[in-house]
Amino acid sequence: MVEYPMDLSNIVIILSRATEPGNVGASCRVMKNMGLSRLRMVTPGILDETTLLARAIHAEDVWHSAVFFDSLADATADCSLVVGTTRRRGRKRKSITMNPRSLTSWIAQRSQDYTDAPLALVFGNERTGLDDDELNLCNIASHIPVCDAFPSLNLSHAVQIYAYELFLAFGDADKNPVKGAWVPLELSAVDKLTADITDTLANIGFYKYPGRDEQTRFLRDIICRAGLTEKEGRYFKDMFVKAARLGLEKR
Repeated sequence: MVEYPMDLSNIVIILSRATEPGNVGASCRVMKNMGLSRLRMVTPGILDETTLLARAIHAEDVWHSAVFFDSLADATADCSLVVGTTRRRGRKRKSITMNPRSLTSWIAQRSQDYTDAPLALVFGNERTGLDDDELNLCNIASHIPVCDAFPSLNLSHAVQIYAYELFLAFGDADKNPVKGAWVPLELSAVDKLTADITDTLANIGFYKYPGRDEQTRFLRDIICRAGLTEKEGRYFKDMFVKAARLGLEKR
């Protein structure tokens, strides 16, 4: 993973005019899943905390540390960059937008600019999203590509998608790999595996005639395209070693 000077502690999630306690609680949960902890609330509706905390599930601390503001302008006053999430376009709305993956890539390229002041990601009301004035307070618009037949996303689902992309870009996803996750061999390991296989074949007289260099390139390209893992590479090599040993025993 490339190390960026920015990390998840620099990122603030802002929910503006949220009215559904279940959505807010679920947003807290997905934030904590992805290593985000800074929640700001702008003029929320009256939220039933029992329902909210039931949906937060072990992320109550995110809610209890949330900061409340009377306006989005106040909530973003200390931020270095404000991203507004929206699917709607219009004459008074942003004309340029990025999807979550493009957004995080763009932020990563400029991450050194966002290390002192927070970077804010703003989500609007569940039913109406961000209004024109709120979006105009944002520097950038971002959207989640969805099916035109049903383009409306649940608030917490939208937060999850952005939180996931931010975690991949700035979190510790690579520091705690999932057991069994596919990690293909590096080129140096592919070269060694190819050499081990062709050495085994050479030991049983497979290359009495020219052709080893061509077969080495052939095996190397196939192994790279196949994306073998370290364990699969060992298994593949052992097949050749065992076959060569059996061939020699039968002589």
